[in-house]
Amino acid sequence: MPRVKKSPDVRTNELIDCAERLFFEQGYENTTVNDLIREANVSKGAFYHYFVSKEALLEAVAARMARHSLKELQTVFEDPSLDAVGQLNALFAGSRRLKVEMAPQLKNTFNALFKPENIVLYHRIDAAVSAVTLPFLTELLRRGHKEGSLDAPDPEVLAPMLLYLRLGVAKTMHRALQQTEAGDLDGAARTLDGWMRTYGMAVERLLKIPEGTIEVTEPGFSRAFLEASV
Repeated sequence: MPRVKKSPDVRTNELIDCAERLFFEQGYENTTVNDLIREANVSKGAFYHYFVSKEALLEAVAARMARHSLKELQTVFEDPSLDAVGQLNALFAGSRRLKVEMAPQLKNTFNALFKPENIVLYHRIDAAVSAVTLPFLTELLRRGHKEGSLDAPDPEVLAPMLLYLRLGVAKTMHRALQQTEAGDLDGAARTLDGWMRTYGMAVERLLKIPEGTIEVTEPGFSRAFLEASV
């Protein structure tokens, strides 16, 4: 197929699109530079003009996914009507809504990311998303401590702890999705419900706020998410 001359921005985004698709379908470790060149229909020279290596392209994939996450955060953090607790609950509510809306895509994403050959991709994406999330969460904790709604005297330490707890969400959801595919929707919903409630309690205890203040989950969420994935 003849190659078409395109602007640098268009070509860069096309390469990132191809990389994201192949990394998720084949696994990062199993995807070669030649695979990427063939998929994007570019020469080897053109590929290395835009990205010095496959790892550099991985960084670009992770950074773009992180920017998409940042858009969701900015909407909440720019709402002047919300205090720190309200912002946290708005973030969790938005996350629940998106998970139900995007359940089939999330199932495919989790299936790809938790393959052994994608361990590098998983950690790189998580690191990129955490990097853009951390400043917002740190500022939220600082504001909440100043307001007196949260107990966060050292937000620079507490914010990474809360993000680390978040890592378990995707893994637990992945297991629940697998359990649902195996035909045990009721058991999967119970497992996910229990984990989400415990996760919420852990967040509240870290922030030293009354139980029930933070709405990590809500009745019916786990079942709605799992049913939407089928």
